[in-house]
Amino acid sequence: MKKIAILLFFSIAKIVIAQTIIPKPVSIVLQKDSLSLQNITQIIVSDSILLSYNEFIDSSLLPNYSATNSIVFDTALPLSTISLKINSALTQQDEYVLRINKESIEIEGTQKSIFYAIMSLNQLLFYAKNDKVACQIIHDYAAFTWRGMHLDVVRHFFPVSFIKKYIDILALHKMNTFHWHLTDDQGWRIEIKKYPKLTQIGSTRSETMLEKHFDPFQGDHTPYGGFYTQEEIKEVVSYAEKRQIVVVPEIEMPGHSIAALSAYPYLSCTKSNFTPRTSWGVSDDIFCTNDSVFHFIYDVLDEVIALFPSSYIHIGGDEAPKIRWKQCKVCQQNIKNHNLKDEHELQSFFISKIDSFLNTKQRKLIGWDEILEGGLAQHAAVMSWRGEQGGIQAATTNHAVVMCPGSHCYFDHYQGNQKTEPLAIGGYTTLKKVYDYNPIPKDLPQDKEKYILGAQGNVWTEYIQTQEHVMYMAMPRLCALSEVLWSPKSNRNYSNFTERLIPHFELLNKKNIRYANAMFDVQSYTKGKKTGLFVELLNDIKNSEIRFTADSTIPTSTSKIYTNVLPIQKSSTIKAQTFIKHQPKGAVFSQDYFIHKAIGAKIENYIAPSESYNQGGIYTLTDGIVGNVPWTSKEWLGWYESDMSLTMHLNETKDIFQMQCAFLKAAESWIHLPEEVEVRFYNEKDELINTKIIHAKEIERQYDENKSLWIDVNLKIKKINFRAKPLNKIPAGMPGSGLSAWLFCSEIALL
Repeated sequence: MKKIAILLFFSIAKIVIAQTIIPKPVSIVLQKDSLSLQNITQIIVSDSILLSYNEFIDSSLLPNYSATNSIVFDTALPLSTISLKINSALTQQDEYVLRINKESIEIEGTQKSIFYAIMSLNQLLFYAKNDKVACQIIHDYAAFTWRGMHLDVVRHFFPVSFIKKYIDILALHKMNTFHWHLTDDQGWRIEIKKYPKLTQIGSTRSETMLEKHFDPFQGDHTPYGGFYTQEEIKEVVSYAEKRQIVVVPEIEMPGHSIAALSAYPYLSCTKSNFTPRTSWGVSDDIFCTNDSVFHFIYDVLDEVIALFPSSYIHIGGDEAPKIRWKQCKVCQQNIKNHNLKDEHELQSFFISKIDSFLNTKQRKLIGWDEILEGGLAQHAAVMSWRGEQGGIQAATTNHAVVMCPGSHCYFDHYQGNQKTEPLAIGGYTTLKKVYDYNPIPKDLPQDKEKYILGAQGNVWTEYIQTQEHVMYMAMPRLCALSEVLWSPKSNRNYSNFTERLIPHFELLNKKNIRYANAMFDVQSYTKGKKTGLFVELLNDIKNSEIRFTADSTIPTSTSKIYTNVLPIQKSSTIKAQTFIKHQPKGAVFSQDYFIHKAIGAKIENYIAPSESYNQGGIYTLTDGIVGNVPWTSKEWLGWYESDMSLTMHLNETKDIFQMQCAFLKAAESWIHLPEEVEVRFYNEKDELINTKIIHAKEIERQYDENKSLWIDVNLKIKKINFRAKPLNKIPAGMPGSGLSAWLFCSEIALL
C-alpha cells in the first residue's frame, strides 16, 4: 500500500505542485483523478448572499468560464461547476471544506470562510498544469482570530489605490485585520468635519528629514502632506469588508499628537504654537488632560466610529512623556482631584475615560502596551509591541491581547544583508524568525491562552517612502506570518514553507507585488576557540549550494562549494552566495573577519543583554566581527536600563597594546555611546595591575569612524573586568528624549 501511495503522489505531482497553498491548510487529502479546468463553465451558489463571490474567483485561469451570466442561484449541483454552499455545521474558526472532484469543485463553509476557500482555490488554479488540477479534499480552519497587518500612512502617505492593493495581498493570505495608523506627530491623515484644521493644518509638514540626519538635522525642503476624505475612508472600509477584512483605525493619544496640537494648540498643556514634526521620534508635548481635550477626542471618535464598523478602535497610548503633565497646573490638579498616585496613573485615568466613552458606543478600546502603566482600563485590549511581557500581563488579568513584539513582528526592520538591503530603521527580523514565532507566550498560564487573539505585522514608514518599498518590506514576511496565524503549530515546517514560497513568488509576480529575496541569503555563525576562529555558512533552501571565496572576489558557479566549517587563520574577507541549478540567488554575503588576541577568550560574570538584542549570544563580542552600520541585532548586543558588565579570561597571558571597544551610536534608534567605561586589568596571578575609567566627553572625543573607542593598554594581561554604563537619559531634542538610552556593543578586541 505504501508503494502505491507513493506512485499515486508522484503521478498527481505532474498535474499540480502538491500543497502549494500559503498559508498551509490544516489537511489536504489527494485523490486519484484530476479535474480538467476546461469543463468549468458556471458557478452555483446556495444562498443569494454568496452571489458577490463571483468576482473573487480568478476566472482568468478557467479557459471556458465567462463572467457574463455564469453565476446561478440554485441548490442543485450539476456537473462542470463551482458550487458555493453555506454549511452551518462547520463551527471552527473560519472553517471550510474544498473538494475538487473529477467533474466539479465544491466549497462549503460560512459566508465568511467561503471567501478563504476561494483564496485557496485561486492558488490551486494558478499552479495547475495543462489546465488540470489534482482531485483533493481540503479541510481547513484558522488558528487565531486576529490575523493582522498594520500600515503607517503618517510618516509617508499612500493613495487609496495602494491601500486597496495592500488589502488584496492581505486577503490572498487569509489575513482578516488591517490596522490603519492614521494620526501621529508628522501628520493627520483622516478628515474630521467638525475640526477642519486637522487636515487644513495638521496634514502637512514643512519638510521631511533626509535619511537619518537627526543631528545635525537635514531636511529635503519640500512640504509633504495628504489625507483621506471621509468618502475615501468609506470606500476603503467597504472594499476591505468584501474581502472579509476588518479595518481598525488608530487615532493616537495622548502622545504622538503634535499634528493635532498644530491645528488646535489649546489642546496642549502649554497652549504654544506647534507645527507637524519634520523628523521622527517622541515629542514632550502631548494632549493635556483638561475637559476641552476630552470633548475634542469624543467628537473625533464620534466621526471615526461612524466611518469604521470595527468593534475595536485603536487609541495608541504609546511613548507619551509626562514632562508637560508634571509642569501643568491642570494635570496636577487632576491628579489630586481623582486621588491618583502620579502621572502614570493620570495616563490610566485618561485612557479609562476614552475606554468608557467607546463602551457607550458599543466599541472596545485597544492600545499599545504602555496603556498598562498606571493600571489598565476596564475593557481595554492590549497590543504588545515592547516584547511579550505586556501581553502576558494583560492576558493574566483577563484582557484580550494582540501580540506584535518588535523582535518578530516589526517589518520595518532589516530582513537580510544590511549592506545590500534598502535603508531601514534598524533591527534584524528574518523570514525564518517571523515564521518561528508563536503568539502564545511560553510563560503564559494555559488557562489564559484564550485571551491571545492573535498577532500582526507592523510596517512603520519613517524610512519607507514608496509603495514598492512597502511591499518589499512586508513581503514575504507577511506570507510567513499568515501561516503562523492560520496553520496549526504542529503543521508548520520552515523548510516546507520555503519550498512552497519559491513557486508562490510566481503568483506575486503575476500580481505585480514586489518582494524581498533575502530568504536566499547566506547566513553565517562564528565561534572563537583556543585554536582560532571558525565560520559556519548556511542557508534555509533545500537543493541549493553555497559557493564561497576567501580572496574578496564575487562567487560564481565555479567557485568552491562550502561543505564544512571554515577556519579563519588571518584577518580576511569571506564572500558567499546561494546557487540553485548554477544560478545565483539572493544577495552576496560578504564579511570581514578581524583576528585579534581576545578570540577564544572565556567570558563570564556578565549582565545579560536584552532578550530582543542578544541573537548571537555574549560571544558575539569576540567573534572577529565589528558590527556594521546600518546595524542589525545579529552583530550587535544591546543593553537597556542595565550596565554592560563582564569578565574576560584570556587563554594565556598576552602582551596587549590596545583595546578596541566597538560601540554603536544611532540616536534615531535611541542608541547612544556609554556614559562611562571602566576597565580593570589583571595579571597571571589574578592581581589588579591597572584601571582605566573613561567618561562621556572623552568617549565622544575618542570615538572614531570605525564605530570604536580605543584604549591604550601596554600591559601583560590574563584577565579583564569590563563595565560600560549606559547614558542615563536621552538629551532633549533627540528621539526618545527623557527616556533611558540603549547601549550597543559588537566587539571587544585586544591588539
